[in-house]
Amino acid sequence: MAESMVGLKRSHRCTEVSSADIGKKVTVMGWVAKRRNLGSLIFVDLRDRSGILQILFDENIIGKEGFDKAYTLRNEFVIAVEGEVIKRSGAVNENLKTGDIEIAAKTLRILSESETPPFPIEENIQTKEDIRLKYRCLDLRRPDIQSNIIMRSKVATLTRAFLANEGFLEIETPMLTKSTPEGARDYLVPSRIHPGKFYALPQSPQLFKQMLMCSGYDRYMQIARCFRDEDLRADRQPEFTQIDMELSFVDVDDVIDVNERLLAYLFKEVLDVDVKLPIQRMTWQEAMDRFGSDKPDLRFGMELQNVSDIVKDCGFGVFTGALENGGSVRGINAKGQGSMPRKKIDALVDFAKGYGAKGLAYIAIHEDGSYKSSFAKFMTEDQMNALVKAMDGEAGDLLLFAADRNKIVWNVLGALRVELANQMGLLDKSDYKFLWVTEFPQFEWSDEEERYVAMHHPFTMPMDEDLDMLETNPGAVRAKAYDIVLNGTEIGGGSVRIHQADVQSRMFKALGLTDEVANEKFGFLLDAFKYGVPPHAGLAYGLDRLVMLMAKRDSIRDVIAFPKVKDATCLLTNAPDVVDAKQLDELSIKIEEEKTEE
Repeated sequence: MAESMVGLKRSHRCTEVSSADIGKKVTVMGWVAKRRNLGSLIFVDLRDRSGILQILFDENIIGKEGFDKAYTLRNEFVIAVEGEVIKRSGAVNENLKTGDIEIAAKTLRILSESETPPFPIEENIQTKEDIRLKYRCLDLRRPDIQSNIIMRSKVATLTRAFLANEGFLEIETPMLTKSTPEGARDYLVPSRIHPGKFYALPQSPQLFKQMLMCSGYDRYMQIARCFRDEDLRADRQPEFTQIDMELSFVDVDDVIDVNERLLAYLFKEVLDVDVKLPIQRMTWQEAMDRFGSDKPDLRFGMELQNVSDIVKDCGFGVFTGALENGGSVRGINAKGQGSMPRKKIDALVDFAKGYGAKGLAYIAIHEDGSYKSSFAKFMTEDQMNALVKAMDGEAGDLLLFAADRNKIVWNVLGALRVELANQMGLLDKSDYKFLWVTEFPQFEWSDEEERYVAMHHPFTMPMDEDLDMLETNPGAVRAKAYDIVLNGTEIGGGSVRIHQADVQSRMFKALGLTDEVANEKFGFLLDAFKYGVPPHAGLAYGLDRLVMLMAKRDSIRDVIAFPKVKDATCLLTNAPDVVDAKQLDELSIKIEEEKTEE
């Protein structure tokens, strides 16, 4: 039966008690993590968000009634204990912060009882994720998850403090705004007061933070909730959190400078890791050519090699056909993997097909220098030797090649090098390799829409020297855009914004947007720009992704208190769900069932 805590006040969290408190009376409260009955003594591991503290129940100290009550304790009971801090009677537990002490209980109150949990409340359990998320309130008690959530809070608090010290103002932007469908799908919110009209939840505070620059606020920041109705992966959620900022009277170097110092501060304060400044920079083109990715993982080598010139006259139609169609032939060298079984190589081929490849060509170099290849019969001995040399191939290496359009070759080999690095154990989560990727293409061609679309967004400033190509060769225009990458994951991105009306107009035309359409979508921002807009630039981090990497986790769901799963549902609350017909009537919405033909 649950008891009241009237007259009790917690004096310490569990791990706030230390050997310095020996002899003192304390009051602690928390959950029973474990109970061990030794007959005349009962030991309980008491858990709260700070960690574990051992409680000793001795009938000679607590009395028979209190001892009998301690005997009824089960895992996850919530209890309050008054007692004295004493030196641990048994062996010291080096794995616990409180491993050299315990509390000799003098009183015990059971504040709440618990049913048997559906899974153990322990670190690194193997319980299926859907079960853990259904009982998320229990999952959140696990010490490893609590550590992640506490780290996230610390990162947010330190970020606010650092940016405030740098002169940033924290300003909230609206959650209910206008739909501007240029990018991911919006989540729409129907208006009861304006039937047939909808708000959109913000995909980012982009337009509002640019207007704040027009309003003279100079340096803005916000830890902002954002929403995108898109297909989900391990590092995506329908609702997520950005560390968002915008600065006036700056260029690329100014934004990078303040953010490098922010990252160095966070990693030192939270992880005691020194980030070497300045962080390495690499253009988008170099990143693609060397790593096949605009978010390259620099913890290992295995760089792409362009061997198009070496194989251009060979007899292998896969290579020559790709080159004739304007593509390329590139390869990677998996050092020491030459003895990989054919079954595993076939699995790599299937993996590559998932990224658009028609197949993979390979050369496995044996320890005696001979080799086995999927295409050797189409090549002369000199051509094969030249190819192996170009790939820095040595005895025991596995050389893998892709041939197609550049975009496909980059995608395939970029993903393949990471997959191989994972298989080869080259990915150390304690090794933090940062990189700025700069000079992104301004546009990318959309086969679906048959037009150029903005790679970042329509307000990104082109490189000054590329402005003349906006109309004549938009595909070659580079943007003043920059992403910050950590261990192969983009954790943030931003750009210098367009502040000149004529450049913005040319940008819209390059995107196929008429003045009328541009005004319809972005009129409120363009109107603000008529009244004096400063040069400005900004950046936004994915807080979830950043903390995921800092916590050495593989999924952002492990660092979000109440995440959704891949189909955007919440297993805890069963959202989304149906609503009452009355609510729909008030919103002038009617749900029609989809009719299927018999």
